[in-house]
Amino acid sequence: MESKKCYFLLPNRMYSGDAVRSALGLAVENHYSYPVFFYNEYPRFSEYVKENIDWIRDMEGDVFTVDGEAVEGVEITNITLEELGEKLREADLIIPYGLPKQTKAPPPACSED
Repeated sequence: MESKKCYFLLPNRMYSGDAVRSALGLAVENHYSYPVFFYNEYPRFSEYVKENIDWIRDMEGDVFTVDGEAVEGVEITNITLEELGEKLREADLIIPYGLPKQTKAPPPACSED
């Protein structure tokens, strides 16, 4: 089976940890996986998520942020939107992962605070 380049586009941090885990699953299946964080929307970087990011890199993938700020303790490659566009032209699969960020606040019972 031929390896594919798979990009996970992550506009909402609520789904980011799961998307990183899914990208790792594809990397284990011998595909090149690239999660891409947008809008400085990062998950809570637990040790589990950090290990998943390291494993993606070990399997010749990478984790990107589009014009994002540096995250302390986690190595994420910063790229511009133009550079991402060039990389997406070479992609075999582009997966917009999760729902966009909601414009209304969740009820208090559902909020993260």
